[in-house]
Amino acid sequence: MEKNSQIYRSYVEILRRELVPAMGCTEPIAIAYCAAQARAALGLLPDKVTIAASGNIIKNVKSVIVPNTGGCKGIEASAAIGIVAGDEEAGLEVIACAREEDKARLADYLRSTEFKVEFAQSDHVLDICVLVSKGRDNAEVRAVGEHTNIVRIARNGEVLFEKEAVGAANTGKPDYEFLTIEDIYDFAMTCDLEDVRELLDRQIAYNTAIADEGMKNDYGANIGKTLLKAYGNDIHIRARARAAAGSDARMGGCELPVVINSGSGNQGMTVSLPVIEYAKEVGADRERLYRALLLSNLVTLHEKEGIGRLSAYCGAISAGAGAGAAIAWLCGGDYKAVIHTIVNALAITSGIVCDGAKASCAAKISAAVDAGILGFEMYRNGQQFYGGDGLVKKGVENTIRNISRLGRIGMKETDKEIIKMMIEE
Repeated sequence: MEKNSQIYRSYVEILRRELVPAMGCTEPIAIAYCAAQARAALGLLPDKVTIAASGNIIKNVKSVIVPNTGGCKGIEASAAIGIVAGDEEAGLEVIACAREEDKARLADYLRSTEFKVEFAQSDHVLDICVLVSKGRDNAEVRAVGEHTNIVRIARNGEVLFEKEAVGAANTGKPDYEFLTIEDIYDFAMTCDLEDVRELLDRQIAYNTAIADEGMKNDYGANIGKTLLKAYGNDIHIRARARAAAGSDARMGGCELPVVINSGSGNQGMTVSLPVIEYAKEVGADRERLYRALLLSNLVTLHEKEGIGRLSAYCGAISAGAGAGAAIAWLCGGDYKAVIHTIVNALAITSGIVCDGAKASCAAKISAAVDAGILGFEMYRNGQQFYGGDGLVKKGVENTIRNISRLGRIGMKETDKEIIKMMIEE
């Protein structure tokens, strides 16, 4: 691919925009970020806090442990830690540098502050509005579409910042329409690695560190360690276990950062950790690992663009297919092997739903990576799914479009029912 082409430049910009660090599950962190922004706008420590959130935000915050909170879960804890310890300038690392003295204030602040959580009646899947007040002063911050996409800041009725919420997340956004599997493959094979080296080195370092942490210590259901104990140390198992262990730690409140993909730490770990493990197994050098990671990251971003950041469709499935594509290439596969792996993987696990961020995400990640690996092994052994087999259509892009339609449109009512069941508990 020509380095000065618009497609090449867009792909580099997409990677720079997407492969960013986040400390903690991104939905609670998004609430913490909005709350920190609201406290900063107020200029005071509020004693009343109202959080209005869309259903998918509520779903993904309900059961996951928020880092730096001493094991707390939920919307109130997410907002509170953002208020008492958050750096409003730090984006998805808003609570990464929380001071010990501020963390120590959290329990008292939760007890002494009036918190109210509301279901946001919004057309946006990702919508967070935090209203804070003290005495006669109040401030409001709203994010829409993407986790740190602030569309409104106001204090005492005076608008300090505002932009249109509809399509707001697209402001300054590179053109994702350029993404196709054929061009992704071309880019991954020909990219000047100096353009992406820093991004990929950070992804490797951060995500490897949290996987190590998940393997060493007790988090969640310990899916990573359970896989190795139950099934042994084969590369197929190690690839699944490393990704699962990272999720064990992240969902369990680990305070290490992760480099995300499609706004998700679990997806960021799924696209990278199995690929890193396979690269070690086959003796791939650093350049080959970089190119494999370009493939897995961009394939996943392409799949997720049609589905959306949040939906009833488990995002790990897209990431597992992306990892499978990279594994196919690392194991000697060509473009044909890559596209068949993607189609096979999506066909295997197309029905897994997202019921929020929590310990069982690690097990879903394991299943998604397993599907990616099986998708490649099917192709390597002369087997495949064909157009007309369920959601599979002839051509990889047509299959991806079907999966996107399923996740974005077909599962809308499913998403509503999942949210209802979770809220009614």
